[in-house]
Amino acid sequence: MTTFKYKARTAEGTLVSGIVEAYSEFDAVDQIKRTCPIVEKITEVKGGDKAHVDLNEPLWVADKTLSVTASQFSIMLRAGLPIGRVVELIAGQTSDKLMKRILTQCAADVNAGYSLAHSLQKNGKKIPVAFIETVRAGEESGTLETCFDRLTVYYDKAHKVKQKVRSALSYPAFLIVLAVIVVAIVMVKLVPVMLDLFGNMGEQLPLPTRVLMATSDFFVAYWPFLLVGLVVLILGYKLYQKTPSGELNIAKLKVKIPVIGRISIMNAASQFSNTLSTLLTAGLPMSRVLSITARVMDNKAIGQSIEKLVSDIESGKALGEVLKSNEYLPDMCKEMTAVGEESGSLEETMATIGAYYDEEAMAASQKALGMLEPIMTVGLGIFIGFIVIAIYLPMFNMYNGIG
Repeated sequence: MTTFKYKARTAEGTLVSGIVEAYSEFDAVDQIKRTCPIVEKITEVKGGDKAHVDLNEPLWVADKTLSVTASQFSIMLRAGLPIGRVVELIAGQTSDKLMKRILTQCAADVNAGYSLAHSLQKNGKKIPVAFIETVRAGEESGTLETCFDRLTVYYDKAHKVKQKVRSALSYPAFLIVLAVIVVAIVMVKLVPVMLDLFGNMGEQLPLPTRVLMATSDFFVAYWPFLLVGLVVLILGYKLYQKTPSGELNIAKLKVKIPVIGRISIMNAASQFSNTLSTLLTAGLPMSRVLSITARVMDNKAIGQSIEKLVSDIESGKALGEVLKSNEYLPDMCKEMTAVGEESGSLEETMATIGAYYDEEAMAASQKALGMLEPIMTVGLGIFIGFIVIAIYLPMFNMYNGIG
């Protein structure tokens, strides 16, 4: 809702002023005229909505929140409650601050006569486009409860997959952080103290010892610059990633990297299949389904490759036929899509394909992480072994000289 301030006159001619919230200026004037027939001035209050935003609310609506919200919509709508009342009840029940704010704003719009999808599109900028378009399709086809059922399953599945990935990544991430801390302490604190014992020996130190001393001196002298350089590198990457060309180039690179590329492809196939199944079940036409799917893909390059297929679909070509030209999706995904289309069971086929590639993406991720752990262990072992050798070689030379 937009906030407007106004000046108007009552039927008796008294000048009054105030504020009113409405979807548009015309709606605001209609509301004001119910009590004041003459509206002399009305202006929009800039930044009115932002003043109500809680800075502690989440940056985006989580998949789990979307799943729970969709489930609540389905249950209440099947109970026969009017849509406006349903939105109000769910807004009051949810503990997610961002979803509460969005649904509270939507409730006012829906009670004013606007559709739920229209209200979500206006107020829910942080809600996925697939969620909004599925709701729109449900309203247009009269199957809103069924569409919310599909959204419940879809986002619950997405939440569980992401939880598995986070769980699998937690141990390797812990090892990486631990390794960085150990290396920093050893190179900046421990090694300089121990090597100072050999600095005044007056003899040529062994090569490993000299290399370690030079490396340690470099880290001690330049660690602030190295830290700043790392921060600048990370910020530069983030800024470049936010540009259209940068996002596209990074997405293409992710697909080409040997291990990460396979995971990206499996994730894309899973996302493509599950989104397609959900939107088709909602009753959306194929061209619209592909357009929405392209926008929700995590990988920008793969999303663009799917967007290019929309014009072919609109010209009357079959999905299985146009997918053959896509360079990213796996061959099995394209072939099974064609089979499902020919058999008239595309929605069920895509759901099956999505489940298969969910497992494949998880298996590929776990395999990559399984390879990462021994590599890190061996690398850390080589580093520690080099330090031990560099420290003990001068000691051995000193003992031999004494002997």
